[in-house]
Amino acid sequence: MRINLQSLGCRLNEAELESWAREFQAGGHRLVDEAGDADIIVLNSCAVTAEAVRKSRQTIRRSQRQSPRARLVLSGCYATLHREEAAALGVDLVVGNADKSRLVEIAARELALEAMPEFSTEPGEAALFALGRQRAFVKVQDGCRYRCTFCIVTVARGEERSRPLAEVVREIRQLQAEGVQEVVLTGVHLGGYGGDLGLPLDALIRSILQETGIPRLRLGSLEPWDLPSGFFELFENPRFMPHLHLPLQSGSDAVLKRMARRCKSEEFARLVAQARQQVPDINITTDIIVGFPGETEHEWEESLQFVETMGFGDIHVFTYSVREGTKAAAMGGQVPAEVKKERSRALHELALAQKRALLERFAGREMPVLWENRRDGADRGYTPNYLRVAMQTPETGLTNRITPVRLSEVDVSGEFLWCGPATLPPAAPADTR
Repeated sequence: MRINLQSLGCRLNEAELESWAREFQAGGHRLVDEAGDADIIVLNSCAVTAEAVRKSRQTIRRSQRQSPRARLVLSGCYATLHREEAAALGVDLVVGNADKSRLVEIAARELALEAMPEFSTEPGEAALFALGRQRAFVKVQDGCRYRCTFCIVTVARGEERSRPLAEVVREIRQLQAEGVQEVVLTGVHLGGYGGDLGLPLDALIRSILQETGIPRLRLGSLEPWDLPSGFFELFENPRFMPHLHLPLQSGSDAVLKRMARRCKSEEFARLVAQARQQVPDINITTDIIVGFPGETEHEWEESLQFVETMGFGDIHVFTYSVREGTKAAAMGGQVPAEVKKERSRALHELALAQKRALLERFAGREMPVLWENRRDGADRGYTPNYLRVAMQTPETGLTNRITPVRLSEVDVSGEFLWCGPATLPPAAPADTR
């Protein structure tokens, strides 16, 4: 069968999608890029915000228009939280989060999928690269023990479960054998990895660095209070990428308290200062929620001023939306839509200015880049500290290679750096004796 895989939302959804891709291919099915070419469309949906729910419904309808004969398999948080609504949209099979590790098995049984054995013998690398991805997202953990008042994902994902360390190491070794150069560890509560196994997250990181040869290891989103003592020493290994995404959510302590966050702004600032002192090139990125219930003008200004002092490399800006089933949904003081829109605009402007400032700081440096794709005559990729770069080149096939470059100037968009080949040291003089 021809399988089209789609994902919305978090990196954890991407990791699950990649796992399904390998399983479908091993089962004798072919992956296709376009929904219109598919016999089966699998959508890993999202419901983290009201907008994510809308996009999930929209993607279902668009897939049905593009491929009216294809059968549609729906999983993810939207499928879990809105199962009856999803079924009413004409979805052929709904697989909730509790069963998504068995999605390929369930789909094969319930939809009587016909396999083509010759596809199961294709090189393993085809499964990931057929999705147009070079970095592999590896799910190491699911569920969350915390209950931030705005978060519906903990309801959709359930209690915490960690994958055995040896199983994660085996998967990464296999990915490396398939040609993958970079792995990103993901989870709903990544910092909680191993809580049910008696292991800390840093034990997993050390094992991967010691027991695999993967050239690049990167972390997904990590709660700031989860970093153990001595964590920054891990970056002494050049294969552990110097980038941390630490969700702040607000720079106002009063708002953080209503969110039930476990880190105050002052503690967050100390943590970032320590990271930058011990890992000079580290890039710190974050999430901020705009317009949380009860957010006064004073609290908003307090948050904005705190963000100004931090100099983030990037900010994911989320406009608060009511999610039924969360404590925040029942809170008073819901912020008017026009106020949230204006605050979001101001924060986006600040985020772009901070990103540009960080990129400018690295202009003139030489750094290795993993090239991920080619578009508009330029190869595009990321430095170890997750700076986006582009280089105008002829068709040279740089994709999935790591090469040194010299970073030159920030693009007019302020979103990435242009670069050129790194300056090579002068050749040694010939021995004429």
